[in-house]
Amino acid sequence: MALQKITEITGTGVCIPGDDIDTDRIIPARFLKSITFDGLGQYAFYDVRFDASGNKKDHPLNDPRFSGASVMVGYKNFGCGSSREHAPQALYRAGVRVIIAENFAEIFFGNSTGIGLVCLDAKHEDIERLHAAIEKDPKTEIKVNVASGVVAFNGQTIQTTQRSSAREALIQGRWDSIADLLEGSDATAEKAKQLPYFK
Repeated sequence: MALQKITEITGTGVCIPGDDIDTDRIIPARFLKSITFDGLGQYAFYDVRFDASGNKKDHPLNDPRFSGASVMVGYKNFGCGSSREHAPQALYRAGVRVIIAENFAEIFFGNSTGIGLVCLDAKHEDIERLHAAIEKDPKTEIKVNVASGVVAFNGQTIQTTQRSSAREALIQGRWDSIADLLEGSDATAEKAKQLPYFK
């Protein structure tokens, strides 16, 4: 089952300031009741974007300047907290295709890679440069080369890193492990015939 090869992403950016952006902030627990992930995008960062009456708060995702951004910029320990896979699903359905942060919580990183949401590590000073460029001009075009890890914007570049297994899975179109298993179902069945405990 061939999946999209994710080699380059181009878009505008939005920065979510602060360290330790946890999964409960990304998608509050009361929105985890749905049996599918459809529609989760509208609830991304809901409790920090809206008050109890549903009125908008001052938050980057409510700022029309950053509407349509597909590159999210964060800081340390992005995606920490509970292991809920709804968090990357909500961001993906809100239009985010790549997150550049100083580092990521392990489970969030894995859940993101498994749906083709690219997570890249960058140095603090490079995050600050990218953040400043986005704030100065929200329409700044950001080009992410997934294979090389180079992020280009406004004539500048920053070098990001990512574990090689995730990078290879993304650029080869093998980021969905379930699809990978299904593709190999014939080989799995054939191997099972050779194993005495399956007879």
